[in-house]
Amino acid sequence: MSEIKVPAMGESITEGTVSKWLVKEGDTVNQGDVLLELETDKVNIEISAEESGVLEKIIRQEGDTVEIGETIGTLSAGAGGGSSSAASEPAASEQKQATTPAPEAPTPPPAPVAAGSESSDNGNKTASPSARKLARERGIELDQVHGKDPIGRVYQDDVKAHSTQATAPAAPSANKAPAASSAPTGGSTYTKPVERQRMSRRRATIAKRLVEAQQTAAMLTTFNEVDMTAIMDVRKRRKDKFKEKHEINLGFMSFFTKAVVGALKKFPTINAEIDGEDVVLKKYYDIGIAVSAKEGLVVPVVRDADRLGFAEIERSIADLASKARSNTLALSDLQGGTFTITNGGTFGSLLSTPILNTPQVGILGMHKIQLRPVAIDAERMENRPMMYIALSYDHRIIDGSEAVRFLVTVKELLEDPESLLIEG
Repeated sequence: MSEIKVPAMGESITEGTVSKWLVKEGDTVNQGDVLLELETDKVNIEISAEESGVLEKIIRQEGDTVEIGETIGTLSAGAGGGSSSAASEPAASEQKQATTPAPEAPTPPPAPVAAGSESSDNGNKTASPSARKLARERGIELDQVHGKDPIGRVYQDDVKAHSTQATAPAAPSANKAPAASSAPTGGSTYTKPVERQRMSRRRATIAKRLVEAQQTAAMLTTFNEVDMTAIMDVRKRRKDKFKEKHEINLGFMSFFTKAVVGALKKFPTINAEIDGEDVVLKKYYDIGIAVSAKEGLVVPVVRDADRLGFAEIERSIADLASKARSNTLALSDLQGGTFTITNGGTFGSLLSTPILNTPQVGILGMHKIQLRPVAIDAERMENRPMMYIALSYDHRIIDGSEAVRFLVTVKELLEDPESLLIEG
């Protein structure tokens, strides 16, 4: 028998949550088969069988928090996938299951009876940890829950099903409420429907880090606006040839990444981090690009952005965004960024104050491009495609004047796209 353990997943990850078991107890698995999915605060990983056999026992259930190195299941080696197993199965079937099921048949009934009749049996022998937790949250007595498991064990899905059945009769009573004149004053006869969802590990970590960023850093935000006329003109004239040559679309992110790198070279303190009483100035430019995925915001990193051309940046961003949305990002895709760019404009945001992605000390926020009247000179007004940009920074090491000049540099580089080729 071999133990299924939580593998090491990087220095910054110490625990995870069992997201989903893909096999059941008693299932035969081959070496390399995926047994379960584990959710961490950064990525989801798959744990595979190290050898062929039969999944003998699931120790930690879906929703349970587990630590690195912890045993979460056991695998009976040699019982599955081998010749001895293959030979024994036909023999059992030829006996029309008279020998094997016969002794097992009397065993399952007592367990459901005990689970349904004795409230003292609501311990770990009757229900999984995740089922007990959900039952407590919803105020459900486990002795009232009838599971589908043949040995009487109650799982999270059983509690959910029981909860749905218990609330189902509420609809007819709600229809009768208007007939009773005392319904509005009674109050206690009608419970308003709510849904409680467990926060995913990634969402919980995002929440924790955002609060820590606001509590730790002396965060301040400065704003400016960019006339996007020149960039939009370049894209309009060059996008077809660009895609034909590089097989990737020419978007806005490559322009902004190039502009940010150019500005960071002029203001190196914004490409730094605080380590105790030291300021660590980074001489490389790994730019994080915030991407909205199903389970929350992730920030994959474009490595050595200063050495990449427009096509390489666009391709890197497209690949990382695709991996983020398919939940296939690796830890290496998320670690080590020096500065972050986030684009709320894709969702229609006109103006916002982005929160630092600690330990970084700067983050640039892009927003929606909107036609606005702009004074060209003392006599002329024109409608121009304008974008508000925001720089949130850590005031502990970055002075306000430095932050403002950084943002002005980004603005100037974007409004003169040809300069990006020179500055780069």
